[in-house]
Amino acid sequence: MEKAEKREFVTWLNGTFKESGSVVVAHYSGLTVAQMSDLRLKVSAAGGAVKVAKNRLAKIALQGTESEGISNLFTGQTVIAYAVDPIAAPKVAVEFAKANDKLVILGGSMGSTVLDAEGVKALASLPSLDELRAKLVGMVQTPATRLAVLTSAPAGQIARVIGAHARKNEAA
Repeated sequence: MEKAEKREFVTWLNGTFKESGSVVVAHYSGLTVAQMSDLRLKVSAAGGAVKVAKNRLAKIALQGTESEGISNLFTGQTVIAYAVDPIAAPKVAVEFAKANDKLVILGGSMGSTVLDAEGVKALASLPSLDELRAKLVGMVQTPATRLAVLTSAPAGQIARVIGAHARKNEAA
C-alpha cells in the first residue's frame, strides 16, 4: 500500500469508527476463506461489515474517536466487525464464534464504552433494535385490542339478553 492509499484508508476507517454503534475486535487466525466469507455475509445481512485492517493503521484510525480505548486489542491477526445498530455486530460475531472456535473475540466498544470479551457476549444477548421496536409496537397494540374487545362486549351481552327474552316470550 502506498502512503496515499494508507492515508485514505485511515481516514475511511476513522469515519467508520465514529459512525458505528459498536465495534467488535477478534482474532481470526486459522479461519478459511470460505469461513471468512460466511462471516462477512452474516454480518452484512445484519446491517454491518467485517474488515481486516493492519493493526498499526487501525490504531491510527482510532485516534480521536470514542472507541480509542480499544487500541490495545489490535495485536496479532485481527478482524473488526462493526454496525450502526449496537447489537448487530456483537450478536453475529458471538454466534459465529460459537460455531467456529478459530474466531476468538478479544473485545470491542459501544460508543465510548470499552468492552472485554464477556462484555461483547453480554451485549450480544440483548435484543436488537428491530426486536425492541416490535415488542414496543406489540405493547402499544395490546391495550387497543383489549379496549376494542371490552367496548364490543357490552353490546354482545345486550344482544344475548334480548335474544333470551325473545325466546322466552316465544315459548310462553
